[in-house]
Amino acid sequence: MKKIALLGALALSMLSPLAMADDSKPLRIGIEAAYPPFAYKTPDGAITGFDYDIGNALCEEMQVKCQWIEQEFDGLIPALKVRKFDAVLSSMSITEDRKKSVDFTGKYYATPAKLAMKAGTVIKDPLVDLKGKKVGVQRSSVYDRYATDVLAPAGVEVVRYGSQNEIFLDLTAGRLDATLADSVNIDDGFLKADAGKGFAFTGPDFTDVKYFGEGQGIAVRKGDTALADKFSAAIMAIRANGKYKQVQDKYFSFDVYGD
Repeated sequence: MKKIALLGALALSMLSPLAMADDSKPLRIGIEAAYPPFAYKTPDGAITGFDYDIGNALCEEMQVKCQWIEQEFDGLIPALKVRKFDAVLSSMSITEDRKKSVDFTGKYYATPAKLAMKAGTVIKDPLVDLKGKKVGVQRSSVYDRYATDVLAPAGVEVVRYGSQNEIFLDLTAGRLDATLADSVNIDDGFLKADAGKGFAFTGPDFTDVKYFGEGQGIAVRKGDTALADKFSAAIMAIRANGKYKQVQDKYFSFDVYGD
């Protein structure tokens, strides 16, 4: 009996510090830092942007330390699955297709997709007016999936890139006719920049939930509902205590959270 009691006490003494150590471990978050204004690099190489600031606010709310790990967008989910990080906070749309691979929190923002082309270009029906044109999309994004499933069969030439910044460069150089991407990213990362002069939004908003999802959420490994729930609760908490608006107002003049 004394041995059993001793072993029990020993187990408890080992368990408690272990639990504390787990709680004190940094939360590793994957991000693509080439997607302004959501995530990008400052001249000195530091990550900044809406996603980054929201993530830090969420970690503060959950009383954990954030450790940010950069990854190209199309490698974020594979890296999450092999435990390179614990979550992905990188403007990832919540879609049924992605839910087969990962679990999501509730949304933390929602903005529509748009086309950008040479100013003055009129697109009334994308399936008709884009036929024969080259449209750039970011590889493995919701825009890629929509373009592949809907635009390509209508005769649109879909060109895929590793980052949205590469698309803007080729659009400016005349190697593309259009890009389909997040409206805020196009506006802030391209149209408001010198390189975007002479370009403009055209055509309708793209909001089909089948392709563009229910907004942008934080992805965690399949079955990690505890972490997803903590993040979701923290999103609601910073919405309620004003921290979300404080971060939002640093980047946007509108409610990026959406309806």
